[in-house]
Amino acid sequence: MASHAASRTAERVAGREIIVVQDTSELILGGRRAKANGYGPVGKGGGTRGLLLHAALALDANSDALLGLVDAQVWNRNKGKVKPRRSRATADKESQRWLSATAQASAALSAARSITVISDRESDIYEHFARRPPNVELIVRANWNRKIKLRSGAFAKQFAFVDGLPEAARFSVTIPAAPGRKERTAELALRFSPVTLCRPHPSPGPDLPDMIRLTLVDVREVSSNRDGEPIHWRLLTTHAVRSPKQARRIVDLYRKRWTIEEFFRTLKSAGFDIEEADIGAPEVMIKFVAAAAVAAVTIMQLVRARDGTTEEKLTEAFEPDDRPVLEALSSQLEGATAKQKNPHPKGSLAFAAWVIARLGGWTAYYGKPGPKVMRIGLEDFRRIKYGTNLRLKNV
Repeated sequence: MASHAASRTAERVAGREIIVVQDTSELILGGRRAKANGYGPVGKGGGTRGLLLHAALALDANSDALLGLVDAQVWNRNKGKVKPRRSRATADKESQRWLSATAQASAALSAARSITVISDRESDIYEHFARRPPNVELIVRANWNRKIKLRSGAFAKQFAFVDGLPEAARFSVTIPAAPGRKERTAELALRFSPVTLCRPHPSPGPDLPDMIRLTLVDVREVSSNRDGEPIHWRLLTTHAVRSPKQARRIVDLYRKRWTIEEFFRTLKSAGFDIEEADIGAPEVMIKFVAAAAVAAVTIMQLVRARDGTTEEKLTEAFEPDDRPVLEALSSQLEGATAKQKNPHPKGSLAFAAWVIARLGGWTAYYGKPGPKVMRIGLEDFRRIKYGTNLRLKNV
């Protein structure tokens, strides 16, 4: 399922500047009962059981259009105790998922004009940079205070080094509201410099280079009106950065990583309530999670397109043969008043979003349709499309 979804995504990326955001989420499915059913430990302490999902999504770097799923890895930790982390190769660790998703992006999205894979601190792995495919750039939030080699030949720690750099620029951004946090305007200070990372010891692999040249972009909040923890990101990138404008671009691209959090929220509380699925067999649940991951991307595309501001085409999320079905449904679902007319042009994703929302129970009068409404509507649409393709013989 994930492979088929990736092939559909590949059809949409040709000639585009693409970013791929990837991350991992734990799916908590229970305690003793889940353990008895064969689910492995998740969360801290091992008291809860479930699965893990690692996903990668492709977006247009310029329009922010969500183009589809690139990779989805679902697994169950049911192999018992493993060797200490430092005694295993990356290929034998769960951290291999970051490298695998990057390799998948390289292969599946090869028709893109450019590919930048973006990930958070857990992906700050030396081998991730060393084994980067040649057609992929990386932006990774730094986690480790690594040793770097200075131009003078001396060595230093990268965090102290960047802290000592003069500010290159300041700029303001709007930080959206989140649970426990109000929307605010933040003033950010920017620093950046090329750095040469030294291979860590013990070595993660004898064939890895002794040093890797990257750029470190440091952005930190200097606002006095902040609520909660101030923003401070140290971003390692393979992109060449020679000006404050290019450094700012790295920061802006990294901010798009939030899309993957929105994806996991759609799978969980906002759309599917996937952690409430009462499926005893892990093998069956893994297949269900993979199918839901594919559907969650389509639901996110519909929610984003509902206002008609993204100007995306229907084919960004649907098959060409879905169009006549959607247009027929639109004519049936439209009401007598202006608000109950589909205001979007045929062939647009916004047109489809209106139809799916109406199928999901949205009246077109109040509020905006969210993930749950779109999920219900999409399920209804697929049943209707299946019905249109039936050929009743020998009945």
